[in-house]
Amino acid sequence: MDFSIASLGPCRIDSPFAPLVEARRTTEAYVDEGDRVLFDDTISMVAARGLPIEQLPSFEPGGPRSRIFFEPAKTRVAIVTCGGLCPGLNDVIRGLVLELTEHYGVRRIVGIRNGYQGFIARYGRDVVDLTPDAVAGINEHGGTILGTSRGEQDAGEIVDCLERLGISALFVVGGDGTMRGAINVSAEIADRGLKIAVVGVPKTIDNDIPYINQSFGFQTAFGRAAESIRTAHVEARTVPNGVGLVRLMGRHSGFIACYAALAKNDADFVLIPEVPFTLEGDRGLLAHLRKRVVERGHAVVVVAEGAGQELLETNGTDASGNRRLGDIGVHLRHRISQDFDEAGLELNLKYIDPSYTIRSVPANPYDSVYCLRLAHTAVHAAMAGRTEMVVGRWHGRFVHVPMRLAISKRNQVDPEGDLWTSVLEATGQPPNLR
Repeated sequence: MDFSIASLGPCRIDSPFAPLVEARRTTEAYVDEGDRVLFDDTISMVAARGLPIEQLPSFEPGGPRSRIFFEPAKTRVAIVTCGGLCPGLNDVIRGLVLELTEHYGVRRIVGIRNGYQGFIARYGRDVVDLTPDAVAGINEHGGTILGTSRGEQDAGEIVDCLERLGISALFVVGGDGTMRGAINVSAEIADRGLKIAVVGVPKTIDNDIPYINQSFGFQTAFGRAAESIRTAHVEARTVPNGVGLVRLMGRHSGFIACYAALAKNDADFVLIPEVPFTLEGDRGLLAHLRKRVVERGHAVVVVAEGAGQELLETNGTDASGNRRLGDIGVHLRHRISQDFDEAGLELNLKYIDPSYTIRSVPANPYDSVYCLRLAHTAVHAAMAGRTEMVVGRWHGRFVHVPMRLAISKRNQVDPEGDLWTSVLEATGQPPNLR
């Protein structure tokens, strides 16, 4: 694991942040450039490495520096949002704009429309000037005022656009595919010998980005998902042999399904991509579900969209290069209905898929605060000349994470870990449905 952060050069300009720091009569608001945030969080993990303290894996801390790389009065910034929608996108945009203008004095900020497409001349997308007035109140709305798109675009054309616009710092808000594109852009910038910082604010509603404690929008998402589980439970328990089936987000990671199920504790079965299951046989899901309904009169099944893909036929990839998933929710609805019919049992099944409703809502108060602080950290990093990195939080501290490290794997639910154990405790489902 390489935790080193790329830099455009030495910082020689006094930070405009100084008045805020001096008014507090402390220098502790500045980041100690020699400090690090340890990767490991237990004594046993540190001891197991057997390394001197200066060689322990650690992150560069995020936050304001006393000296910066870019001169604010001569700095022009671009912001782009890419990929799927997620609660908090507008909060991040607003946070970036306000921090750049109010604390650093940057006056030239442009928004790129419709993701990476907005850089490409043939799409004919206009840029939008982002000012404090332009972003006023946008955090109260879902989606992104800049629009978004999926799919890779030519890095050379993107950098051509950055040069034409005179951009010094590019803020990229998106998921792993977006960050792979940002790495290509950074490489093209380096090949041309340009001084343009590329800083990412990682976005994934599924919470599957590694090396950060939690992605923005996740708390909003599982909170809304929990309400859908509650609705399914109410529907199921009011009718004979009621079954509530809730399909939630989670292509590769089942965090939303797990947290939402725990939040309401109304689910009887939780199915996630990390834990395979079968439908048939005495130990399969259908037999256990049928038994639960016969014994209790109702049941609720929560399934992440990426669960059970081995049971389905899938073909091709989407514009972002992701494998197209089969619809496990529709498949389960069909198979559950078929199984109860074959057993001669009455069934009242309610199927709920709140995915797009959840993606488009505004952030809750927790995520709003988190988005704002991520935006602040991203601005501090870019103005200090850091590049090809994303911001996140680790052990409660805001840190800089190299982009390559942030896309090196997926954060997933550990089937042997405490989260999944809590789900098994809460639901009472068998540890092995196969």
